[in-house]
Amino acid sequence: MTDLLARLGDLPTLVPTPPLWLSIALLALDAVIRLVAVAVVPSNRRPSSAMAWLLAIFFLPYVGIAAFLLIGSPKLPRARRQKQRTINKMIMARTEGMDVLREDDPWPPWLASLVRLNRRAGAMPLVTRNAAAVFTDYDKVLLQLAEEVDRAQRFVHVEFYILNLDDTTRPLFDAMARAVQRGVTVRVLLDHVASLRTPGYRRTLRALDDLGAQWHEMLPVQPLRGKFQRPDLRNHRKIVVVDGLVAHTGSQNAVDRSYHKKRYGRRNLTWQDLMVRFEGPVVAEINALFITDWYSETDELLEAEAEAAIPAPLEGGTADAAPVVAAGHQGLLDCQVVPSGPGFDGENNLKLFNALMYYAQERVIITSPYFVPDDSLLYAVTTAAERGLRVDLFVSEIGDQWLVFHAQRSYYEALLRAGVRIFLYPAPYILHAKHVTIDDDVAVVGSSNMDIRSFSLNLEVSVMVRGRSFVEDLRAVEDSYRAVSRELLLADWMQRPWRSKLFDNVCRLTSALQ
Repeated sequence: MTDLLARLGDLPTLVPTPPLWLSIALLALDAVIRLVAVAVVPSNRRPSSAMAWLLAIFFLPYVGIAAFLLIGSPKLPRARRQKQRTINKMIMARTEGMDVLREDDPWPPWLASLVRLNRRAGAMPLVTRNAAAVFTDYDKVLLQLAEEVDRAQRFVHVEFYILNLDDTTRPLFDAMARAVQRGVTVRVLLDHVASLRTPGYRRTLRALDDLGAQWHEMLPVQPLRGKFQRPDLRNHRKIVVVDGLVAHTGSQNAVDRSYHKKRYGRRNLTWQDLMVRFEGPVVAEINALFITDWYSETDELLEAEAEAAIPAPLEGGTADAAPVVAAGHQGLLDCQVVPSGPGFDGENNLKLFNALMYYAQERVIITSPYFVPDDSLLYAVTTAAERGLRVDLFVSEIGDQWLVFHAQRSYYEALLRAGVRIFLYPAPYILHAKHVTIDDDVAVVGSSNMDIRSFSLNLEVSVMVRGRSFVEDLRAVEDSYRAVSRELLLADWMQRPWRSKLFDNVCRLTSALQ
């Protein structure tokens, strides 16, 4: 045996030792990467995000730095940001002095300051005399959109994160085709990456061509065509505007509830959403947001629609001078459209949600499919509960995105200990609705999740609504969630396996990479 070992020791080494100079060079490169990362990564970045990136770079230097170079900047390309600033300035200038800022009863005393905060962050004016109706039946929403399009006389503006031609959405596509045949201008925007990842993408584009719509993909990632930005900066808005008279927005995409994905089908996942139909001056503001996105993608400023999309100032500055809306629900609502995304300097929606948590006096009800708060929002929500307010959070019992789902679960313990009540909407449904109600007076609905992606990376639309009747409608929806959901209790949550807790916490670290 000794002789055998000796002979083996005389054999040449199978893995050659690298030259000394190469080893020194690699060590020097590694040190330079770490030093540069410490200097560059934290710049204008929240501490949690900077720490997550630094951990990735320190543990996996070459992989981490490659990922940082690819997706480390949360900014849109410079030209796109300049377009956003141009049209933002135009809208702000044309709507100067149009805000309805009343501080008399039945307004909450804090609402006027919140309106001003939104306005400074890039929101449109607060306008009054609006009507709104809430819809939660997924398939009926798409049929209703088709009916709205069939009534169009001038233009139809359609914008979705995911737009897909299938049996469920075919009535909407057929209605758009009939509108074009009547001479109505139909413009369509769809997010490139999100729609591309949905089966039936090519069929959908052919259908848009065949029906005669003017259409464009939003934030396309097409480097061979000179179109490229960070691939996970997406336009997450859902908007339909007809003739500037009616607008729909909310959480629902234009696709079958199954999303046609095999991994969803194996689990029988089904999406539960919420959309709101608006009438009144707020429609012009929602339409202005579509015009902004159209200009950003096409360089075409829809002058006629842009002029019509700026709400006329109220005569004498009084609510009584506002036009009365067509017949509908809750015709005395005050509404403010709050756009957000990487084209704005601040995280508009995050500021709005934080302020609402601190202003609330009685209760806060949050519905969000992806609840992954940053530190500021986590403190705001838990502080509301610790102040003695009733704070309810509705989330799904299961998740469609495992990384986000487990990151979300990592916050449950802190929320429960603060007194937040968490309700788990039952499988196989994904509760995809996104809305917040504050006390009995104010609500926010739209496309924005309560996660870091929606705060920093996605283009979103939120509508803040002041009106007790509208809040009551949303309360009825929340009650329907509560009736079928299971409340998560702290004692039960603390009994989960340690492996699950470890995995949740690891996923929490990745959520901060932005």
